[in-house]
Amino acid sequence: MNGSTALIKSLVAETLNTAKLDESVEVVIAPPAVYLEKTRATANKNIGVAAQNVYYKKSGAYTGEISPEILKDVNVEWVILGHSERREYFKESNEFVGEKTAFAIENGLKVIPCVGEKLEHREAGKTMEIIFAQLKAIADNVKDWTNIVIAYEPVWAIGTGKVATPQQAQEVHAQIRKWLADNVSAEVAENTRIIYGGSVNAKNAGDLSKEKDIDGFLVGGASLKPEFVNIINARL
Repeated sequence: MNGSTALIKSLVAETLNTAKLDESVEVVIAPPAVYLEKTRATANKNIGVAAQNVYYKKSGAYTGEISPEILKDVNVEWVILGHSERREYFKESNEFVGEKTAFAIENGLKVIPCVGEKLEHREAGKTMEIIFAQLKAIADNVKDWTNIVIAYEPVWAIGTGKVATPQQAQEVHAQIRKWLADNVSAEVAENTRIIYGGSVNAKNAGDLSKEKDIDGFLVGGASLKPEFVNIINARL
């Protein structure tokens, strides 16, 4: 819940649009809902735009919610679902996130579903148990994984300044990929991008990006700053 029309001008129009970005990196930015249309109109065509949430009905008496049809009407083609803050503050269950992911995919959106564990889960050795349950709820509902990018975000590393080490992140990413191979298909495991989120910044992005199964980043606070360009270009 950050941003302003001034930020769209300074960050999108004057920074992202004019910077030389790594052409092999797909860039998607996710402003609050009221800024989606202006962001889409401002950003270069090679930059995608995502909503931070969407509901699983086409229309109707669901005050305060947004449908895939509404997003597509303003040329928004991506959505983030199941972010840890949605799960924590708004009590979104694994099943609810799975249903929303499937509905969004079936209605033409590309989806970034988020999975991740809290500190108490990690300390109790339950990291993968938690993440596998989150993945299963998605797999139980989704038939086509073509337009899904999984984001792994250890909840204890979001906005805390704590970052999973490249080795910790790689270990989880590798386990997610293995779970996909074992429970969905080898093809989905190989082709699905798995991105890391959790206090990513320009200083740690380079080391994280070297890991075999880290295919990109879900960037939080650092995406509001000019260093976002350096994160995009971390592999250059």
